[in-house]
Amino acid sequence: MPALVLIGAQWGDEGKGKATDLLGGAVDYVVRYQGGNNAGHTVVIGEEHYALHLIPSGILRADCVPVIGNGVVIDPGVLLSEMDGLAARGIDVSRLLISANAHLIMPHHRALDRVIERYLGKSRIGTTGRGIGPTYGDKVARTGIRVQDLLDPGIFRKKLELVLREKNQVLAKVYNRRRIELDEVCEEYAGYAKRLGPHIADTGLVLDKALRSGQVVLLEGSQGTLLDVDHGTYPFVTSSNPTAGYAATGAGIGPTKINRVIGIIKAYTTRVGAGPFPTELDDKVGEELRRIGGEFGVTTGRSRRTGWFDAVIARYAVRVNGVTDLFLTKLDVLSGFDRVPICVGYDIGGERVDEMPMTQTEFHHAKPIYTELPGWHEDLSGVRSYADLPAAAKDYIRALEELSGAPVSAIGVGPGRDQTLVINELV
Repeated sequence: MPALVLIGAQWGDEGKGKATDLLGGAVDYVVRYQGGNNAGHTVVIGEEHYALHLIPSGILRADCVPVIGNGVVIDPGVLLSEMDGLAARGIDVSRLLISANAHLIMPHHRALDRVIERYLGKSRIGTTGRGIGPTYGDKVARTGIRVQDLLDPGIFRKKLELVLREKNQVLAKVYNRRRIELDEVCEEYAGYAKRLGPHIADTGLVLDKALRSGQVVLLEGSQGTLLDVDHGTYPFVTSSNPTAGYAATGAGIGPTKINRVIGIIKAYTTRVGAGPFPTELDDKVGEELRRIGGEFGVTTGRSRRTGWFDAVIARYAVRVNGVTDLFLTKLDVLSGFDRVPICVGYDIGGERVDEMPMTQTEFHHAKPIYTELPGWHEDLSGVRSYADLPAAAKDYIRALEELSGAPVSAIGVGPGRDQTLVINELV
């Protein structure tokens, strides 16, 4: 049985948690393959709201095994807090598997992330300050500490001692910050090892066996395509690869196991943090979208920047990820607008551009070219079939399909588990 990939097709916050939860009822494993606790998913089940940061949304399905893959960076304190919070609400967290090859976020990573961002001032990237970037940096520099090192206190201490020789010099002498104490960190992480030990596994092997036996595996990315460190709006990006191409690497399976890529795309566009955003609405309309859509970060609580749908980045996301199906979320938020603009291209220096600009400079100067469609005023939250959508909403969906280059197979008309219209089965 092949694997499925679920990716964000904008700047993140598209509603991947809702999509993963929907698909979780039909899959056997849900794997988080990159990122850390710098992003979050919200899942609504009845009256219950679950905010997930590291644990895959599949944890909320009793018959699904949630897996944190090797491509993820893990803050063990945050992970245990999340596990305890779910357990307190009656969710079984004993099924969670954690890759032995995933990297650990350490206290020096968090300290450096915060101080460097402050040092950059107006040039800051807009990170969450949770140590994600420095951890990925150490991974690439081959000085990282992995989950498996928790199982060998001697190795853990030796690696950390070596790393702190440099990191403490930087913290103390460059940024005038307190040194990280080796003994304190070793003691803290030894406690994490005791609790996380039963969850640590060779997850790549587990997933390969599952696929060979005919089980269904869903690979879940965090953030979104335009935040990809290679393919996003660099340098205003995350430190990993949310795009579909990294899913196999971050989960530890072969790429030939994947045959479907589902792109999650919001009916309008949002972005958190600094960086270019051509369709941004810095006015009352943008504020209205933010209010109706509840556009505040799950992890940080920061207000999200809002704007109209951008078909240029949608086409780009479909191309870069090889998207086979689109899952359109928050269509209900657009109810009440007389006209709904769609960005179909950019004006850059007086020339029309229909594809993603090649350079950072061009994208920074891109001005949206809009086409407008009639809006609708009907409340969509109670709609349960595509046929019952207003004609104008159907026209809007068809326009997004044509402009994006991929079919819309599911539509979200509210946050609830039952507020999804399935046009084409995704599993």
